[in-house]
Amino acid sequence: MRQLGGRKCSFLLCLGMSTLICSLIYLRTRTPSEPKPLERTGCNAFSTECSAFLGTEEEVLWYPHDCQIEDYVHNSGLWCSDLTRDLHFITSPLSFEEKSYPLAFILTIHKELEIFIRLFRAIYMPQNVYCIHVDSKSPPEYQAAVRRLVGCFPNAFLSSRSEMVTYAGFSRLQADINCMKDLVKSDVGWKKVVNLCGQDFPIMSNLELVHYLKSKEWRDRNMTPGIKQPQYIRYRTQFQYREIVGSHLARIGAKQLKGPPPHNLEIYFGTAYYALTRAFVDFVLTSETAVDLLKWSRDTFSPDEHYWVTLNNIKEAPSSNVGANWSGAVRAIKWADQESLHGGCKGRYVRGVCVYGLEDLPWIINTNSMFANKFDSKTFPGALDCLEHWHRNKVLTQATVPIQTSWQLSMSSTNSSSYFNMSTAE
Repeated sequence: MRQLGGRKCSFLLCLGMSTLICSLIYLRTRTPSEPKPLERTGCNAFSTECSAFLGTEEEVLWYPHDCQIEDYVHNSGLWCSDLTRDLHFITSPLSFEEKSYPLAFILTIHKELEIFIRLFRAIYMPQNVYCIHVDSKSPPEYQAAVRRLVGCFPNAFLSSRSEMVTYAGFSRLQADINCMKDLVKSDVGWKKVVNLCGQDFPIMSNLELVHYLKSKEWRDRNMTPGIKQPQYIRYRTQFQYREIVGSHLARIGAKQLKGPPPHNLEIYFGTAYYALTRAFVDFVLTSETAVDLLKWSRDTFSPDEHYWVTLNNIKEAPSSNVGANWSGAVRAIKWADQESLHGGCKGRYVRGVCVYGLEDLPWIINTNSMFANKFDSKTFPGALDCLEHWHRNKVLTQATVPIQTSWQLSMSSTNSSSYFNMSTAE
């Protein structure tokens, strides 16, 4: 009997432990896990050098609200309502004028998740529409994080077709075309489309973009800075190139020439970045001339630097701007071979383009361009920190609606509840 009683106690103990474990598992699966809150402590103050062009008192230090942006987006328990609040996305149109003139944006990205997030929230407005093309060779965790972020916004989406982008290859041009095909199906009645890469950052506010693109000079015109193809650059379209997918371009043969461009088109050379009307995008996607030029450009070198500007110099093209040359403040860029014009790069040159340092910011702001390129948050974090701080300050100052507290990016060391002396509303 004593042995039987011992076995009974053991059985009851095991039963109790099993019940407790099952209860804990049940409660854990039934209770949704709270996303890890965005870390708000331990943020380093912005460089005191920011004060020189931010217009703030030197003794006042400003601290960002968020320090762990990338970690937050990687969090599997992310809730969209928390994301838009904690990452300070603007959730209402800031003026009637902006609401009445929605823009479309194409963003082609492949790395630097944090820069993408900060770029996206800087240009994000609920009346606009955004197509994001993620390079198909990007790491799976990067693609998943972008998908998770973009999925929180009804007016943003990933491109329906992803390319494995090669530097200077046709795939880079095709990525933009893919997004254009998606954007024309959007319910948003966008007026113009602007394309960006992952290392860009805005200088103009959305309101200033609207003013600039609606101005007398650009209201009915496409912006594709460029000139007739110079002799020294003609090798790009005279010879044939083969794209080593995701790696590089290789020239096909030493003397193998391409045939002439279709429809007797004169080839132009210019920037790969633009601001285009919706009618012109329809022309790009449906015109026989545009489609034939796209096919002809498939084996050229860096076709995005001749495709848009060539089509924009066709008189019959909608909103064309024949002979516009380099007009249009699309990008603030410091080229290595133009130091006499910009005074040199305070960061460092990569492929002949300045990666901006903090001391480059006064020059950037004074260019009055739409965007600046390029930034690296790991090499020169202060440059992006200060420009983002300056830009959001300008955006909120220009708003004609009450400012929500969550839209603020930073707080001062003297008064954490105030932000540039602006009133706030929940």
